[in-house]
Amino acid sequence: MSQTLTPMDIRTPPPEDDELAHVGLHAISLHGWFRADLGQLYPGFPVGPEDVVADIGCGDGGASLFCARQGARVILSDLDADRLVRAGARVAAVAPGRVETRHGNGEALPIADATATRTICMEVIEHVEDPDALTAELFRITRPGGLLLLACPHPRSEAVQQEIAPPSYFAHPNHIRILQPEHTVQHLANAGFEIVRTDTYGFYEAVWWAMFWSTGVELGERHPVFDAWATTWKLMLQTKDGLRVQRALDSALPKSQVVIARRPA
Repeated sequence: MSQTLTPMDIRTPPPEDDELAHVGLHAISLHGWFRADLGQLYPGFPVGPEDVVADIGCGDGGASLFCARQGARVILSDLDADRLVRAGARVAAVAPGRVETRHGNGEALPIADATATRTICMEVIEHVEDPDALTAELFRITRPGGLLLLACPHPRSEAVQQEIAPPSYFAHPNHIRILQPEHTVQHLANAGFEIVRTDTYGFYEAVWWAMFWSTGVELGERHPVFDAWATTWKLMLQTKDGLRVQRALDSALPKSQVVIARRPA
């Protein structure tokens, strides 16, 4: 499997009429992602019209799309040129004149110093050769007083993947390192960031990935086991203790770790 493997892109909204495909998005919204009513991409990470957002490793542009809808100016950057073009067009469709794309490597970003009031780097650091070079670049492009949101796989879910995923999942250009939460924080501190908050989430996605390897389908394809898992999770969330169950499982087997950090003013 030679393709670059990225987490199921729950940042990208599925078709409105695909109810089961929305279950994962609903699960993370209950954790606090994409709260337009609160003006927050994530708890503690507000985004508004006064912000310039740099989305590093933007993927399909789902996080940037949310920020653009909040009125922010958005700069998307990714190493995959074709994907960057698609993401830029997608965001520009809802925010004409407020979107830029910058093709480049996260360890040498083509973005000027102190550009962004909000910097996003989701599921990138586990792919790079030099994590400290990446975090130094994130610090450089963030304005003094600005915030960074960084997410990457949690070692508990990665331990499951090590048992069942093909070797290519843990080889370049995929996950070449597993970061313990304290190491993730240290890389950011090395760059000069102040840590504001750490968190975990994503039990639903962690189980989805465990199921994915057993199906033999390609990323983006449907399979009955995915629909069955989505149906089960949807029904569980409708029970009286559904949210408490999700919170407990998100803590026990999280797909991702999240850090919000600030560049000192």
